[in-house]
Amino acid sequence: MSLKHSYTLIAPFYDALLIRATQGARQRSLAALPPMPGRILLAGVGTGLDLPHLPAAHQYIGLDLNHAMLRRSLPRGAHRDYAATLGDAQRLPFADHSFDAAVLHLILAVVPEPADCLAEIARVVRPGGSVLIFDKFLRRGQSALLRRIANPLMRRIATRLDVVFENLLDARPEFSLESDEAALAGGWFRMIRLRRA
Repeated sequence: MSLKHSYTLIAPFYDALLIRATQGARQRSLAALPPMPGRILLAGVGTGLDLPHLPAAHQYIGLDLNHAMLRRSLPRGAHRDYAATLGDAQRLPFADHSFDAAVLHLILAVVPEPADCLAEIARVVRPGGSVLIFDKFLRRGQSALLRRIANPLMRRIATRLDVVFENLLDARPEFSLESDEAALAGGWFRMIRLRRA
């Protein structure tokens, strides 16, 4: 089953599973958005759980691979300058340097090729722009045996459990790490802020 199809099946339950568990971390991450009005990419916007926590100053483009998820995001974006776009976060349909910032909440560990996703973000965010990440990652050298055993099944259904953020960052010299904080589950979920050189 492809991720596109599995997320169509779980779209009706997605909010119930995630809204309470992730709301506080989302709010803390989004507080780091730049204060000056700009164009912000919400990569993997899903059902729009970030939208109620976004400052009204910006123009937001929410991208997702799944129609069912995007449809659910529209009511949440009604009071923002928000446009929903169908597309693949690993092959973004946007021009180089066309965003002032990007939000990657629970997407890098979902896409099949997270390195491709981060490379595309590096392409579309302007120099000096920021990238806000909230997701689950292994740390380099962390054994996490149960997560690794469960990963082949889980990555086919919903999410990867084996993404090492440090490996992704090493491949993207365009980014500097500004902050990296534990968010949930004893540090398995992290809030990360990057700056585009």
